[in-house]
Amino acid sequence: MEKQIDTIFFDLGDTFRVIRKDREYQRQAKAVITRCLGVDTDPEDFYRDVIEPRYDKYREWALSYYCEAPVEVLWTRWLAYDFPKDRVAAHAAEMTWAYRKTKGERVVTEGGIDTVKELYRRGYTLAIVSDLVGVEEVDDWLDHDGLRPYFKSVQQSSVCLIRKPHPAIYYYALAETGADPKRTCFVGDNLNRDIIGAKAAGLGMTVGVQYPDKKPQTVTEENKPDTFIHHFTELLDLFPPLGDKD
Repeated sequence: MEKQIDTIFFDLGDTFRVIRKDREYQRQAKAVITRCLGVDTDPEDFYRDVIEPRYDKYREWALSYYCEAPVEVLWTRWLAYDFPKDRVAAHAAEMTWAYRKTKGERVVTEGGIDTVKELYRRGYTLAIVSDLVGVEEVDDWLDHDGLRPYFKSVQQSSVCLIRKPHPAIYYYALAETGADPKRTCFVGDNLNRDIIGAKAAGLGMTVGVQYPDKKPQTVTEENKPDTFIHHFTELLDLFPPLGDKD
């Protein structure tokens, strides 16, 4: 590796974690939303006809302003504004986690856990910088998979309320890790958010993730990463040992 890198920031969705489709898992998640709202409509119909169109409008707003709404605002303003506000606010966190599950089960990509552990052993400082709704999911997952000790910073748009490609979310991670931007690499799948944002924050290296089952994105001068990987374990070829951690 030509560039001197000692810190690596990771995106989550379609980078470190991927979605595993499970129709029953997704159906039960939709049922949680209707139960929380007290809706008698079929969960599949309600999700398709009400929640998804409203979420599309919310996402357009969020992407326009590079921000994320707190979960209570997400539901009381965007997704369930015509339901009793107190009830909606009380169930906002649970419904947000359920909404995430409606897309499928999120699992670490093949070889991901061992790769992160090896990069940590090789001496790299690791952090997560991710866009997502909800504030409990990532903490629960890190504890469940035993990964929390390996990440010095975990920045989520749902917590800091800033979305990529706004450079501020990267600055938060840089501040918490104490990393030198020029010695920091970002690894992400979305060229127009992950890579452009990392460049705007002055990070010294970017790695684009292009898994074989994903449609290739249009590469431009602005969003072009320094290199691409097609399997998460290829990061071990890019980042040799800096020194072992006990």
